[in-house]
Amino acid sequence: MTQDLDTLLTALYVKIDDSIRTRRWRGRPPRLTDSELVCLAVAQVLLGARSEAHWIRYARIHLHGMFPYLPQRPGYNKRLRAALPLIKKTLRDLARDSDFWFDNHWIVDSTPIPCGMSRPTVQRSDMAGWAGYGYCASHSRFFWGLRLYLVCTPAGMPILWALANPKIGEREVLAAMLEHDADLVADRTGVLLISDKGFASKPFERRLAEDHGIELLRPSRKKEKARYGEPMLKKVRQLIESVNDTLKGQLDLEQHGGRTFAGVAVRIAQRLLAMSAAIWHNNKTGAPVTRSLIAYDH
Repeated sequence: MTQDLDTLLTALYVKIDDSIRTRRWRGRPPRLTDSELVCLAVAQVLLGARSEAHWIRYARIHLHGMFPYLPQRPGYNKRLRAALPLIKKTLRDLARDSDFWFDNHWIVDSTPIPCGMSRPTVQRSDMAGWAGYGYCASHSRFFWGLRLYLVCTPAGMPILWALANPKIGEREVLAAMLEHDADLVADRTGVLLISDKGFASKPFERRLAEDHGIELLRPSRKKEKARYGEPMLKKVRQLIESVNDTLKGQLDLEQHGGRTFAGVAVRIAQRLLAMSAAIWHNNKTGAPVTRSLIAYDH
């Protein structure tokens, strides 16, 4: 199997179409199926098209062979937002169908998702009540928006993800994520969760061990005795930073363009799915670097 965008989209289309149940439509069925819609959304992110209007114009000319019918921009936007549950399901299906699903080493981190850059934008935004002000210590900057919490394998395959107000504590969000997917965690034994100092708390670590059987590996705080396994954390922590760099540098995570919570959520899921699809396809084709997007970004 070759590694190019057409092959990736074809394999992804077959995967999605086999996993969803065909709807019984009242009246005329849509000319663009759900499977085609999700593949179109993945191609948009991989080719770096931030504007949906620009993307539809581009796809009409260059992707007409794969997508004979394309809706107008408002129709594409409406269909895409409604497809968020399918995108979430596809994310999980791709992870299950890869070798990385059986990895019991997980990495957790959070990264800012800016949703506004000016005070008037904050005052008029439909994100009010969801977004908030936060501080990114890695880049020494304040932002207004949300935080993306991502639990992934060392290869970068997303396992769990969530968007939360930056004022909510990191441990609180992670506990809610694990509680929401308790069945997923219960099926695993000996999970080692690697985090930074932001998740440090002895009661929280005991809760993870007692409720989910998860061992937390994190750096020691100041005036705290060096923890077991701490010397290996620097190399491992670089993995999650490289995953964030892939999402931000190659998939334009911070330039999502969402103006409502539904719009932001589906655009973040769209980028996570694009990265997952590339990792899944690289794994299936035996590529040496599973998180490489070079074969699909042109």
